[in-house]
Amino acid sequence: MISSSHAEEMNNIHKIPTEQKSAFYSFLQSLGTFTGDISALTCPAFLLAPESITEYSNYWAAQPELFAAIPESDNEVDRLLALIKWFISYLNATYIRRVPKGQWEKKPLNPALGEQWFMTWCDVDGCGETEVLCEQVSHHPPVTAFYIENKKAGVVLNGYSGQKTRILNATLVCDQTGHEVVTLSSRNNETYLFTSPALTIRGIWYAAPYVELIGTTCIQASTGYYASIEYSSRGWISGEKNHFRCLIRKNGDALKDILYKIEGQWSGKSSIINYKTKECRQFLDTGILESARAKYKRFQDMGEMETHRIWQKVSEAIRNNDSVLAGTEKSNIENQKRAEEKERRDKGLKWEPHYFEWVDNEPQVEKLRNMLNQVIRYKGGYDAISQNGNWILREERKKYKN
Repeated sequence: MISSSHAEEMNNIHKIPTEQKSAFYSFLQSLGTFTGDISALTCPAFLLAPESITEYSNYWAAQPELFAAIPESDNEVDRLLALIKWFISYLNATYIRRVPKGQWEKKPLNPALGEQWFMTWCDVDGCGETEVLCEQVSHHPPVTAFYIENKKAGVVLNGYSGQKTRILNATLVCDQTGHEVVTLSSRNNETYLFTSPALTIRGIWYAAPYVELIGTTCIQASTGYYASIEYSSRGWISGEKNHFRCLIRKNGDALKDILYKIEGQWSGKSSIINYKTKECRQFLDTGILESARAKYKRFQDMGEMETHRIWQKVSEAIRNNDSVLAGTEKSNIENQKRAEEKERRDKGLKWEPHYFEWVDNEPQVEKLRNMLNQVIRYKGGYDAISQNGNWILREERKKYKN
């Protein structure tokens, strides 16, 4: 990922292929005049990544050793702190390590309805393998459901993520909708409900996009503790980029009764202060983390709805810097999916996800949402979690069979 100061100095306009310049300037013009959710706008192939959004769910467990470590402590607060450490490592993997060194942020491919993604993070230091399953459960608006499990540690992450993108002060703002639930079967099904931060995408006008995190992540534990993580962009508070501040409290206590404060960079070092003992120590250094080894299906073993089979030709063209072919192949897929949608509509058929089902008033989400909103309302007067439901992996699909 390009840093804020570096990205502002970059200008990649001269790197845009001649045949793409017209499309790029038309895209900028559309951004300048568009209102509402701009996710439906066609992005020039020059700015496309060779991956689909479904693949980004990998990064929830790019540090499987931290994911598996969440239930280890016998102390309830320490387990919440372990979850926060894992979550910060996820942010670093998603928005820093994912972008190849020396390159800039690119727009991922919009998944097709029903698109599926499978992969496995290998064992690290005896933590066991961590399996990832994703499915695109909605195209408009875009929503990806995911189920991530480390069976050895008894940890499951089940949730969904969507994106609503808009223009604000010449900057792209992506509000990440949805929520996630972590369940610890080894701790009597202890659960944690949380949200994802919003993103700002800067530098797009110079063909050198980069991401900054804004807003707040809210985390509620069934044990009666909660946390709020606030992100500041461009270091306007702290003087450093990628800054975050996390406060841990107990439900029912006054806002001033802080148990711990964690502060630093989600892209680097952070420290934790125990408010009772005043002890300060290092919390995490994401700069030294390395992703685990990943395992994927062989291409010949993939089903027709799996990500790499759907986008094979587009991804290859992007990697070969053939923007014309990438644009053509992308249009072919999108036209095919529109035709399939029309055929279903004409026949009066309702599309249903293969792996996931929407559960209204899902008991754990409803319980934790009510707990969280009782305390978050004191700060902002809004519901931190907007729905009581969740996209749940169907019981009969838990063996991940096509």
